[in-house]
Amino acid sequence: MKQDNSIKQIWHSLSPRGVLSFVVMLLFCTSLTRCASIGSPNGGPKDTLPPKILSLQPQDYTTNFRGKDKKIYIDFNEYVQIKDQQKELYTSPAMKKKPTLTMRGRSLVVEIKDDSLLENTTYAIEFGSSIADNNEGNPLHGLRYVFSTGSEIDSMVMSGYTENSDKADSLGRTFIYFFEADSVEQPDKWDSTLFKYKPSKIARSQKNGIFIAQNLKPVDYFVYGVYDSNDNQAYEPSVDKVGFLEGRYNPTKMPDFAIWYDSLRQYPSADPQLYLRMFTDVSFRRQNLQEAIRPDQHRLELRFGASRPNIEKISLEGIPQEKIIIEPLTEGRDTLALWLNVESETLPDTIKGEVTFFRHDSLRQLQRHTEPVKMAWRRVESREQQREREKLERDKKKAEDEGREWQEPLRPSTFRFDGLNTTAEVNPEEDLPFNMVTPPSKFDSTSFMLLSWGEAKDTLREPFHFIADSISPRKWRLKAKWDVKREYLLDIPTDAVADITGEGNDSMKIKITVKDIEKFATLKLNIKPRVDGAEYIVDLVDASNKVLRSIPHLGAGEHTINYVQAGDMRMRITEDLNANGKWDSGNLVERRQSERSEFYKNEQDEELFTTKTGWEFEFNLDMNKLFAPVTMRELIERLDKREMARLKKLEEERLKDARNGRNNHNHNHGNTSGGNSMRGFGGGMGGGLGNLGSAGGVF
Repeated sequence: MKQDNSIKQIWHSLSPRGVLSFVVMLLFCTSLTRCASIGSPNGGPKDTLPPKILSLQPQDYTTNFRGKDKKIYIDFNEYVQIKDQQKELYTSPAMKKKPTLTMRGRSLVVEIKDDSLLENTTYAIEFGSSIADNNEGNPLHGLRYVFSTGSEIDSMVMSGYTENSDKADSLGRTFIYFFEADSVEQPDKWDSTLFKYKPSKIARSQKNGIFIAQNLKPVDYFVYGVYDSNDNQAYEPSVDKVGFLEGRYNPTKMPDFAIWYDSLRQYPSADPQLYLRMFTDVSFRRQNLQEAIRPDQHRLELRFGASRPNIEKISLEGIPQEKIIIEPLTEGRDTLALWLNVESETLPDTIKGEVTFFRHDSLRQLQRHTEPVKMAWRRVESREQQREREKLERDKKKAEDEGREWQEPLRPSTFRFDGLNTTAEVNPEEDLPFNMVTPPSKFDSTSFMLLSWGEAKDTLREPFHFIADSISPRKWRLKAKWDVKREYLLDIPTDAVADITGEGNDSMKIKITVKDIEKFATLKLNIKPRVDGAEYIVDLVDASNKVLRSIPHLGAGEHTINYVQAGDMRMRITEDLNANGKWDSGNLVERRQSERSEFYKNEQDEELFTTKTGWEFEFNLDMNKLFAPVTMRELIERLDKREMARLKKLEEERLKDARNGRNNHNHNHGNTSGGNSMRGFGGGMGGGLGNLGSAGGVF
């Protein structure tokens, strides 16, 4: 911590112009420093250190850069290799052509191919982790080369954080675009900045979501973020996540922030000044038929480019319309399953047909369009099926040779229920799921029988009924008056249900027990909304952000959530502005942010809570407090707590491995414990950000 405080003191003693020099010094010293160790004559420990820079020509931070042949030479102390250049290397601002990297002995040659570098412009070549040593592949993180085509180097810095808005968690590897506000149109009702202009500066967030934007000018910027999902370093609407900030941001008017080197992750980190919530802008998705496939003999799939396709007609050669059962496989109906309710013998290997729907044209107008489809399927016999068939053929031939009549033995039914076994446990509030692999062509529920018995061994025939799913023809729910003190048996006779091939079920008996509410936790949520009539979605998520349970349409008042499993979890709450029961993305052009999600925090500002069997937990959810504007101080404290939890988990895993005898003696000469990594994230705001509450901006 002493080392950390000294870093802070250095940082706050710097002038704005000196900030960039400090960042560069920090990175450069990291790459030049190697710890000495006594070598072993028999190989010694594995090398875990990145290569070291010996010299650069021209020198870093060269001004009036012309470059006789526009080549930069970087000499290393060992042979290095170039990895993932396409996705790791980028320049700020972007050049028309990326620099090319080639190796010449222990030197890296960077050749600038762009013949139209802007005048009086500061450029930075960001190498990411594209440079690694040749033997062990240890990457050199944070390598960047800065030069200016003018007489000065832009030296201002801003920091920030990028977050996945629907999960309320970090979204790293995001490009941050800075547009000089006086050089572009003022985004107002409609925003076309990302489509009409090139950013004047570019930064990229690390895996933890933190970015440090360097070499900025002392001017106002409009700030955008793009998560480059396919590594082509270009924004693709409806594919890449995007984010934007309201207003203008000038580095000279931003509050102070702390910066440090994170030796665990091996890159610089900082307290964030900017906060971008990233989302996928689905409004740009073009409607077209992307794929028509046939994954099974009786199942076809149509995949559309955008949700809720307007389909007028689906016609398949030789298959009557009434024999095509349509099932939406996704919430937006952009993927449809077509189940063919006909005999297998009548289906050809290749099915041809047409789909008439409304497709976007080149002007993004929806026009009626008929597209031909052709889908093939071929039965592939498994090795087990092959052996069974060959055995039957041998038995038949043997019987014929001996003059005996041969009868094919009865085979088990190929009909399958989906997820239904001989034992089941039912939640009385949700009923018993009763699903099939294919839509049924026959469903005689009157032949089913549900029996129950209690401690007195009294057997009763229980009334029940099935409820069909509103979307899927394969999904049903069995509803009965379930009693935790009784056990149940569902008797399904042979051929009570048949799939679309006409194959009936084998007889089946399912023993059913009722979930005992005393073996689960109960949550009581007292909701105070921000505005009258507002609704919220509560997701219970585990430590890895996996959703354990989702409860939509929660309004003002008290709500009881039963049958909550015991264990550690967090509560993610989404402000459902349109009350449709799901999180909605934003719209960049209309400058509409996505619906906001936040994690509940108790009075000690803790997100994680532990539920226990048979216990009732009460939470008072004041949505005015939970969804208040996020200040810089609050964001730093939030990230600090998450990082502390991450480091604690890493330490627990390390101790567990040590107890299990799997400690392999890490030979990395850097710090490896969370407490000595020069602050895992923000830690200890009092060192230099004490008055931030009044100085910090609100997002």
